[in-house]
Amino acid sequence: MTDYVEVQERDGAARLGELRLADPLTFPTLVGHADDERVAGEEGPGGPHPILVDAGSEWVAERDLPEGDDATVTVLPHRGFPGGTPGEVQDAFAIDYPDVDYPSGAVVSPDTADNLGADVYVLSNAQHLRGHAQAFVAGVVRTRESIPADSALYLPGVATPGNVATLVHAGVDLVDADRAVLAGTRGRYLTSDGNRALEHLSELPCACPACRGPIEDFDRQDCVAHNVNALRAALATVRERIRRGTLRDYVEGQARHEQWHTATFRRLDRQYTYLEQRTPVLRRAEITASSDDTLRRVEIQRFAERVTTRYRNRFDAPLVLVPCSARKPYSESQSHGQFHDAIQFRAHTVSMTSPIGVVPQELELTYPAQHYDTVVTGDWSATEVEFVSDVLAAYLRRNEYPRIVAHVPEDGYREIVDRAVESVDRDLAVEFTVEDHPTTTESLSNLASTLADELKYSKRERQHNTLKAVADYQFGAGAGDALFDDIRVKARYPKLKAHDADGGEQLAALVPNYGVLSFTLAGAKRWRESEAPTKTVEIDDFVPHGSVLAPGVVDASDDIRVGDEVVIEGPQAFAVGRAEMSGPEMVESTRGIASSVRHVEET
Repeated sequence: MTDYVEVQERDGAARLGELRLADPLTFPTLVGHADDERVAGEEGPGGPHPILVDAGSEWVAERDLPEGDDATVTVLPHRGFPGGTPGEVQDAFAIDYPDVDYPSGAVVSPDTADNLGADVYVLSNAQHLRGHAQAFVAGVVRTRESIPADSALYLPGVATPGNVATLVHAGVDLVDADRAVLAGTRGRYLTSDGNRALEHLSELPCACPACRGPIEDFDRQDCVAHNVNALRAALATVRERIRRGTLRDYVEGQARHEQWHTATFRRLDRQYTYLEQRTPVLRRAEITASSDDTLRRVEIQRFAERVTTRYRNRFDAPLVLVPCSARKPYSESQSHGQFHDAIQFRAHTVSMTSPIGVVPQELELTYPAQHYDTVVTGDWSATEVEFVSDVLAAYLRRNEYPRIVAHVPEDGYREIVDRAVESVDRDLAVEFTVEDHPTTTESLSNLASTLADELKYSKRERQHNTLKAVADYQFGAGAGDALFDDIRVKARYPKLKAHDADGGEQLAALVPNYGVLSFTLAGAKRWRESEAPTKTVEIDDFVPHGSVLAPGVVDASDDIRVGDEVVIEGPQAFAVGRAEMSGPEMVESTRGIASSVRHVEET
């Protein structure tokens, strides 16, 4: 168990937390050895913080167990293995790390990483992995998955101002300035977008203390100081991005500056299981869709997967495909207002968009459908066409409609519709209604006349189907019918509230900001007793108030993600709240808030 590390905020695999020494440190941060003169006296915000004490390598000699203290992290006697060391050699010379009562570190490789009772895990072959994207991602992911969730991962000798955002995005918590210092002594001037030879600089593109003098007086010692300052500044940017939930957006742009960064970033995107477990199901931050790389984001892939495997259309009406709008939610945009006036509840509207895919009208509020902004050029890339057509095809396979009307422009949209329809294993006829542009008078008239003979569906049907669709998306296929088969809906969209059949007791409410359901205690009990998959946090013998801390968690559903609605049960209490950790992390962690508590009753 770790006693000195607490993760406080999460942004995918990146974490913001506290190393709880005598003088606590916020990570991700720079660390250094306590006896290293290069970092001594530089304990300002961001480091380097001289907090590491190395008890030494047992390759050289047997080491006594140090006394340790609460002011430093003592790296216990160890045997580091260079990259490429055979597994049987690592096993033969493995260290048995003792339990100690002070902050400790253990030196591991991806092959030897395990829960060794340490607070900090030092990756011994980090420098060997640098520059090899596939090996780096595999090594960091394997190590991070093998060590405790509430421990810090330290990669020595790797960080630069240009790559540190990518390192943290992968799951690294602690780095040092060694590589930046070495580059400075060699006359390499590091920045967040690359490095330059000192002799090739015409001016100093930085305002840190080391760069404030004339360039003629700037020497290699100044270059070392600048490089460390630049690394500190880059880490401060990373920490702030984690707080805002926008690190992925930043890395997507930052990774373009070096081929290794780009390759690493894209390799990491392929580690979907690793990232999905660590990515919140909702957040305040808006997604910036600036490149095809955005299509691989967990939030985008998760939304597409849920829409095409969980969601089920409940309207007995034609399908109308429409283009997205810049304003979110779509229904508040001028163009969608015009579409609505033409459709008049005689068809089911589904929006087509990159990077989201397809968005049924009931899910227009659901994260990330109203939480993204994309670059509008009027052109679709081949990758976007392929992705959206694949999602639309999967949607059409799952949902059958009496008619399909495509109210979309020629460029991109029609190609997507045609490709999707061709790939579905049944005959589908599509009626196109746009002349020149979707909002021209002629186009809107075509749409209205095409649907003129269709019956309107009621407000009650719209409301009920919206709550059921959100439940399907949020909890699993069939959850909408299992939870809300017999309810009354009160309030107006988007603040819909589900009550029991008599209209008395409230069960759930739609949260407009995120488009998800929030349960009352009565709703949580109905959820637990229904056939819908339940996400449960089992707690110890206490009544939680405000939150449940990780030490109080006995067990938790593996599929719980940050932001999920959860049922909390224990010998003394029944409660409902929202997860602040994933299920596996709740079980592993010894510090931090596992879940907020919205309502609780003693049992």
